Amino acid sequence: MTAIRQFLLAALNQGGWKRRGLAFFAGIMAALSQAPFYLLPAMAVGLSLLILLVHQAQHDKRPLRAAFSAGWFFGFGYYLLGIYWMAFSFFVQAEQFAWMAPFAMTGMPAFLALFMGAAMVCTRYFTPLAGGLTFTSCYMFFEYLRGHVLTGLPWNLPAQALAGTAAGAQTVAWVGAYGLSFILVLISVYPGAHIVKHGMQRMHIAKAAMIYGIGLIVIFAIGGVRLSVLPARDHEDVAVRIVQPNIPQKEKIDPALWARNVERSLEQSTAPTEDGVHTYVLWPENAAPVIDEAPNMMQSIGTRLPGNSTLLTGGVRRQTMPERDGNSEINNEGTKTRFFNGLAILPINGPATGVSDWYHKHHLVPFGEYLPMRGVLQAIGLAQLAPYEDGFTKGEGPVTFAVGPVPFAPLICYEAIFPGAMYPRSDRPQWIAAVTNDAWFGDTSGPRQHLAQTRLRAIEEGLPIARSANTGISALIDGTGRIRRSIPLYEAGVISARLPMPEAPTLYSRVRDWPFALMVLFGLGASFATARGNLSPLVR
Repeated sequence: MTAIRQFLLAALNQGGWKRRGLAFFAGIMAALSQAPFYLLPAMAVGLSLLILLVHQAQHDKRPLRAAFSAGWFFGFGYYLLGIYWMAFSFFVQAEQFAWMAPFAMTGMPAFLALFMGAAMVCTRYFTPLAGGLTFTSCYMFFEYLRGHVLTGLPWNLPAQALAGTAAGAQTVAWVGAYGLSFILVLISVYPGAHIVKHGMQRMHIAKAAMIYGIGLIVIFAIGGVRLSVLPARDHEDVAVRIVQPNIPQKEKIDPALWARNVERSLEQSTAPTEDGVHTYVLWPENAAPVIDEAPNMMQSIGTRLPGNSTLLTGGVRRQTMPERDGNSEINNEGTKTRFFNGLAILPINGPATGVSDWYHKHHLVPFGEYLPMRGVLQAIGLAQLAPYEDGFTKGEGPVTFAVGPVPFAPLICYEAIFPGAMYPRSDRPQWIAAVTNDAWFGDTSGPRQHLAQTRLRAIEEGLPIARSANTGISALIDGTGRIRRSIPLYEAGVISARLPMPEAPTLYSRVRDWPFALMVLFGLGASFATARGNLSPLVR
């Protein structure tokens, strides 16, 4: 303990690159709290180091710049470890895109770290003695911005560190992922805030660690109680069949192999269903490209799938429409083809089976599914990043389908990371059909983190989620976040089970992020009042 204390004192008193290196290390530590590691104490270590660094910034000639630097290097470390896996997608078509991987691996963390730097400037501005409530309020205000600015990327919110178990994540049913993140950050930063106020003596470090531990115990205890009063319940006459075909990404995007890939999913889906039980068969994202243009494929599906079933499959859909000019008037001289990343719905009616409806993904991935600033990217030769000439066209928004015995809402891949945006507020479904393809990212943290976010969405809404992933992780999750069954990464398999019953609408499903907003407003208001009552040279 003495050696650690002496090391910290020495490191904190250093300036320049040594202090930045400590901030970078703190970010790496905090990232270890996320999937697949779930080392919760690492978040407390990382955030406590960060608040100590921000406190030390008051001794710098330019305290706000020093605070920003600490936050940016922390964020760079946090996101570098947290989202390194994004670079793996550039190696699927390595001959074209591998050269971009280093830029993606460092560029995205560098951009996201700007939010963390701004949060630490906010913390430094409000109080010369960095307090835990001020730190948490500023931190989470900018986390919310990160999840919404430029379409948003709320990946690895602090609350995801609690998604390793159903018990740890139950609080999102009341306050959502942002609200639970606020609570977790406040608990995790307490040791550092306590040391700032009382010093680095052994007794104060021990007291701070004990209070942090008690806070975590309370979160898990509340979750355990909620799970105990909400037993698992299933529909008696509705089942799901979740297919994971395990097709390598390079084969999945090869048009010459599309028919073979569909056949693989079809072979996994043809087992008979029970009498009187309607079965939803779920195939992953883009499992059947342009299925509505392949009558022989639909005839084969209708003949071979059980009659009392509905197929839900991801697939690209294209529509050829009259081209419109800037005034939206029809130009009869030509047509334009639009592409959608969609989910096709096929009630099985024998050889006459056809697509009864489509859902079009509405929250598209920037640079992966469409190109912001397309003209600029074309000019520098990067227009090939998006599929097709203009990328995918955005769908109209969330929708609930009343197909089969129970209504459902679809989600496609990236859409599962956004809290509160899964279905129309006025049309609550009974379950969520989620399809994804994480094969782009290999056997990395990415698919595991994606599953953690899906689990939070189930608890927030109180709705079961059936998740079909091309190479994993496919899972059946009930409305309390229990993972009933799952298929590991890079294994072909099928989950056949009764569909879990939905839970009653949660508080979060009714009020969304208002509890979180009140937390932040209270924290910032208290910080502002404190600063006004005890003005420092920094605030004057």
